[in-house]
Amino acid sequence: MSDFTITLDVAKAWATSWRTNPPKDLAKGHWIPGEALTELLATEGVVNVRAYMGVDETGTQKLMFVGVDADGKDLIDDSHLIYDSTQPCPKNCDPTSPLYNP
Repeated sequence: MSDFTITLDVAKAWATSWRTNPPKDLAKGHWIPGEALTELLATEGVVNVRAYMGVDETGTQKLMFVGVDADGKDLIDDSHLIYDSTQPCPKNCDPTSPLYNP
């Protein structure tokens, strides 16, 4: 398993938490490690990426990534993992970005 991935059970719990008890203060953005995206895009069969929102057990907002095949289907199996090592903003922000304070 990659350093950037989580299990399907964890991802489902986070996605359910987002839908049933969404955070009051939404993240302004997410920092995403380039190495995780590179690894995901290099996986066989992946032509696109889909992101899902979640909230972990500490209340931290998460952005989870899965590979998507040419037919638009999520690739989630033993060979296609769910990626998350994002960090929400605020905490990991660029306060000089025009998207941080539009």
